[in-house]
Amino acid sequence: MSSAANITLVDAAINRRTIYQLTKTSPVPDSRLLELVRHAARHVPSGFDSQTTRMVVLLSAEHDRFWDFVWDALQPHLKSEDQSKASRARIDGFRGAHGTILFFESQNAQDATAKKFPTYADKIGQFGEHSNAMHQYLLWTAFEAEGLGCNLQHYNPLVDERVIEHYGLDKDLVLKAQLVFGGLPEGKSIGDLARPKELKHREEYVKVFGA
Repeated sequence: MSSAANITLVDAAINRRTIYQLTKTSPVPDSRLLELVRHAARHVPSGFDSQTTRMVVLLSAEHDRFWDFVWDALQPHLKSEDQSKASRARIDGFRGAHGTILFFESQNAQDATAKKFPTYADKIGQFGEHSNAMHQYLLWTAFEAEGLGCNLQHYNPLVDERVIEHYGLDKDLVLKAQLVFGGLPEGKSIGDLARPKELKHREEYVKVFGA
């Protein structure tokens, strides 16, 4: 079995892919997944050590309920039967996974950091986005190293208010992304399920001086 404990960081990054065909199973116990989330909370850096990222892990019925919330919020924006059918199938796919991590930014924490470092006040929001993205990337990569599949979604701000109310979260939280995760279909690997990715010209985006 694959494990984040026995794969190099570079290999884990190479193997990280967007996977939509997910199941409600998991190759590792939820306790291991929660351990990884807590590792991210403890160790992912943030500008001025501001620690503005907040995470909510949804499992079992709460995972299902969240995607029901998304469907309820999405329906008024669907203009045709074809749109509705396609969106319903997409949401059902997310709902059919094992769980979801919600990533938020704390506006209060950002405001406190801006007050403490006024010279950089106009950049604190950007720094928060950087740290939030690092949390997302680390967990996406780590979960797939454990043998799960994942995909990252952005159904915010459609469901922000309902989620904050339902889970009793601080009202200053702003939802940024949702990491959907689950087991792979029997007999399938991430390599089998990942869509082709064009890599040919990406090294051209890197410039080196002085080497």
